[in-house]
Order: sequence, then structure tokens, then C-alpha cells
Amino acid sequence: QVQLVESGGGLVQAGGSLRLSCAASGRTFSNYAMGWFRQAPGKEREFVAAINWSGGSTSYADSVKGRFTISRDNAKNTLYLQMNSLKPEDTALYYCATRDGSSYFTAPEKYSYWGQGTQVTVSS
Repeated sequence: QVQLVESGGGLVQAGGSLRLSCAASGRTFSNYAMGWFRQAPGKEREFVAAINWSGGSTSYADSVKGRFTISRDNAKNTLYLQMNSLKPEDTALYYCATRDGSSYFTAPEKYSYWGQGTQVTVSS
């Protein structure tokens, strides 16, 4: 059974940084693509960043490009999202997800397994 557990969220002032982690278990982590998504109150879940099985290819939403960095440590079965220069509009519940394939997609419906989410709140 695939399990994903996010951590690292919190309250931060605008301009600050946070590092999210997602610990994966239940199957061979290094074989599959991973992604980060977020959902703000009253809004649909949206793509943030994704990474392929090896970490050699990544993709970012335009809204976070240049500020966020996705990475993975396959030896530790862990996915990361380094978030710098945070803005109030980054406030959301952040989810990690994985899919049954080695390549990433930006559409959330392409991902079969989801964590419970970690809250990120950015104050102005």
C-alpha cells in the first residue's frame, strides 16, 4: 500500500522560506514520478511542481518558477519542495502525489496516490 506523508508546512512571513518533505513508503520510490500540488480555500487543486523518476527532469507552474525547487532523494524515499520568496498567494494546503509511471504530468488526475497535505500560510 502506497503511503505519502507530508511535513514542513507552517506560518511564515512574506519573503520567507519553507522546505516541505514527503516521505514515501509501500513500493519502490525511485521507479515513479512525483508531484507537488496545492489547494487554497474555495479554489481547485493546482499543479505546483513535478519530477521524473530519476530527478533529471522537472517542471514548474509559472507562478512558482524561479522561487520553488523540487528535488528527490531516492535513497531516503523522500520528495522535497524548497520554497523561497514566499508570497501571501502561496497560502494553501500542499499535497505530494505519485503516479504509476516514471514520467511526470502536470494534471492532478494523472496521479493515483496522494498524501494528506501540509498547510502553508504566508502572512503579509
